[in-house]
Amino acid sequence: MILCVLLRRFYCQIPPTMIISLSETQVCRVACIATEGQLEVICREQGVKCDELGINKHNLCDYEVEYLCDYKKKVITDGKRQTIQELYLVKWKGYPESSNTWEPRRNLKCIDLLNQFWEDLNAEMQRQKKRAAPRRLDPATVSQLIQRAKLRQTLKQWETHLNGLGTHKGHIYVRNQVDLEGPPKNFTYINDYKVGDGIMLNEVSVGCECTDCLGNPVEGCCAGASQHKFAYNELGQVRIRPGLPIYECNKRCHCGIDCPNRVVQRGIQYSLCIFKTDNGRGWGVKTMERIRKNTFVMEYVGEIITTEEADCRGHIYDKEGATYLFDLDYVDDEYTVDAAHYGNISHFVNHSCDPNLQVYNVFIDNLDERLPRIAFFATRGIKAGEELTFDYKMKIDPVDAESTKMDSNFSLTGLPGSPKKRMRVECKCEVPTCRKYLF
Repeated sequence: MILCVLLRRFYCQIPPTMIISLSETQVCRVACIATEGQLEVICREQGVKCDELGINKHNLCDYEVEYLCDYKKKVITDGKRQTIQELYLVKWKGYPESSNTWEPRRNLKCIDLLNQFWEDLNAEMQRQKKRAAPRRLDPATVSQLIQRAKLRQTLKQWETHLNGLGTHKGHIYVRNQVDLEGPPKNFTYINDYKVGDGIMLNEVSVGCECTDCLGNPVEGCCAGASQHKFAYNELGQVRIRPGLPIYECNKRCHCGIDCPNRVVQRGIQYSLCIFKTDNGRGWGVKTMERIRKNTFVMEYVGEIITTEEADCRGHIYDKEGATYLFDLDYVDDEYTVDAAHYGNISHFVNHSCDPNLQVYNVFIDNLDERLPRIAFFATRGIKAGEELTFDYKMKIDPVDAESTKMDSNFSLTGLPGSPKKRMRVECKCEVPTCRKYLF
């Protein structure tokens, strides 16, 4: 049996193929870097069982539709009677494309794949300004359908990978109905800050002794210890104005994870979708469910670097036409978060001059005011399917009073910290109050 699990991502400094013995007389050559799909094809071609890939004697010869490649109508004559038969070219899961076969519609039980095929085909016909699909598809259309089917598989694998890394309740979906762009290259998904060279995060040494942090806080709980007010109400909604810091309970506190003063640290609670926009703004993020006003949505995480390093990287990013540099200048402009190559779902959130997300500085296990965590809260109720946005150029007037009404409108202008930009970038948010330029 091939030890396929060792070959899924096997990097080594040896020739480009590896010889694996299947028996005393049979040899199989496998690339040192091979995907599970490629290994599955090899196993089925060679008739080899592999527990790691779920290939056993019971399903070695099974056929499962992976995706549909092509479509045609065939006229069948039976005496004087003529009928039209619909045929689909099927790519079988775990088999090479040379094993594709034409199958009549009645043989296919994959309703979801059939619906997806016709959704893709109708979209392609619309793009080509054709009213309906012809009896036989041209090679260019077939190629487009195959590429889209393969892209959907790639995005699904990435989606599974992202959710496997998550430690939060919310599920992340990935969709691209616009073009054939796949997951971003040279990007690593992380859930917490990646600390750059020479930067230290000092862990908190004390915590609160409250038994009820909201109802009966001892000496004002963690916020009171830092001369600030409790940030949340009983529903976990933020009740202080933008510009004021949030101090949550930390690992030294006596309270548990269900404490009402542990909101940001519980992570994303809503199902969100990374999707490709259709107006040239690249990837974006939308919510798959309703989000209540003033509730936590996500953090902005990335690599923490010095301002000097950020300036150097900024010039490089300028040439590429984009940057993800976010100043941590709550008290001093010493550090910056760079989410270009390390980040979470916030990496894909677009700008709007009228955003539905507001930024807050949050302190939990690290109380260094130069290194706050950046959290996004909803400025209003957000409907399911609505895109999430924040203002890349955020300004706010100083505030010294806590909001007393949970239904009062928060400022949509944000915090002093903002993603660094040096280029005059045209804004595409298309809201009535658009400033026309991001920076």
